[in-house]
Amino acid sequence: MKKIIARSLLLTTVAVGSLSLVALRSENRVVADPDNAGLKLPEGFGALKVAETGGRARHITVTPQGTIYVKLNRPNAEGKGILVLRESGNGKASVVGGFGNYGGTGIYSTKDYLYASSDQEVFRYKLDSKGEVTNPQQPEKVVTGLVNRRQHESKSITLDQAGNLYVNVGAYSNACQEKDRQKGSKGRPNCPILDSAGGIWQFKADKLNQTYANGTRYATGLRNVVGLDWNAQANQLFVMQHGRDQLHDNFPQLYTTKESAELPAECMYALKPGDNAGWPYVYYDGNQRKKMLAPEYGGDGKKEVTGNYLEPAAAYPAHTAPNALLFYTGTMFPEKYRNGAFIAFHGSWNRAPEPQKGYYVVFQPFKNGKPSGNWEVFADNFAGTPANASAGRPDHKPCGLAQGADGSLYVTDDKKGTVYRIVYAKK
Repeated sequence: MKKIIARSLLLTTVAVGSLSLVALRSENRVVADPDNAGLKLPEGFGALKVAETGGRARHITVTPQGTIYVKLNRPNAEGKGILVLRESGNGKASVVGGFGNYGGTGIYSTKDYLYASSDQEVFRYKLDSKGEVTNPQQPEKVVTGLVNRRQHESKSITLDQAGNLYVNVGAYSNACQEKDRQKGSKGRPNCPILDSAGGIWQFKADKLNQTYANGTRYATGLRNVVGLDWNAQANQLFVMQHGRDQLHDNFPQLYTTKESAELPAECMYALKPGDNAGWPYVYYDGNQRKKMLAPEYGGDGKKEVTGNYLEPAAAYPAHTAPNALLFYTGTMFPEKYRNGAFIAFHGSWNRAPEPQKGYYVVFQPFKNGKPSGNWEVFADNFAGTPANASAGRPDHKPCGLAQGADGSLYVTDDKKGTVYRIVYAKK
């Protein structure tokens, strides 16, 4: 097995009088693990286990100076919901601290601030010139009072280049039934959930103590979005929706177990203000490539939907749970990856009795800011074995993605808390 070594330059800030100069530290050699951390990757790539956090690691961000921040789904034994990791020269890292007494998913860093979300609020922390938080015990509250009904509660976040903050507020329902997830229950007319959930809300990133009244419902009809990212090339927000569950369970007369396992597709949407993706009235059939009327609202698996509901930008296998989206802008990886999208599929549960799928990171090529060509599995074998994946008992579940300053790709694990790093050795 070839040893994959990626070279990277780390930045360090040197104070000279009243000026801060950025100097290049000596070149570091990031060496892949001999077994590529157990992952299957394309030729020329290698992987290493950066650290074991011991918690359910959700989203991740890496500052230009190399400080890693990992959001935990629940606070660890020390009561910390955000972990701070610092790298050594070989690419490995150690947990050197933590803060934030809340769980959740979202975390995102800019040059000046670290943003993090609980399941109903968004906070920010000031970063210094070293990329380190200066106020860990006194975060500023950016958004408060978001709906949290213990279903699809994670508040994933991203920012655009104009200083706007985007927050997912997942629908606290599967399909807006009168009796949630109950066999044969009809859909609620004019689904009232959409007033405060089931969409993306936009807020100002620099304004404190905002509520729904201060924000804008940027897009609606999105059941639950965990992965989202701003595409700088297209100047547009892209999101990954978790499709609805239980077509066979709730409507066995209309859908077989196999049809239920393969429907609906997990969809990528390119959003503009005011867009409506159609939940709960519509689902997307990836096999027929058609928008279908949901059975709760009179659909039978054959009735198509006409109207102004948004078409997906791309579609992926059902019930695989896309939990992170990252547009790659680095230069470490080959040119084909530039401005394309990496998507982490966490794996779901609703394919039974068919084999479960997911537990991989895929790459979706883009051209001129739009998906172009077929997606491909990029990093696989997080589950450990195909049997583990099929049975829904994976060793690891990919959840968060981040791009390192050198262009490497970080992946978090929502089961055991492993942090991976994928590198490429230029020839």
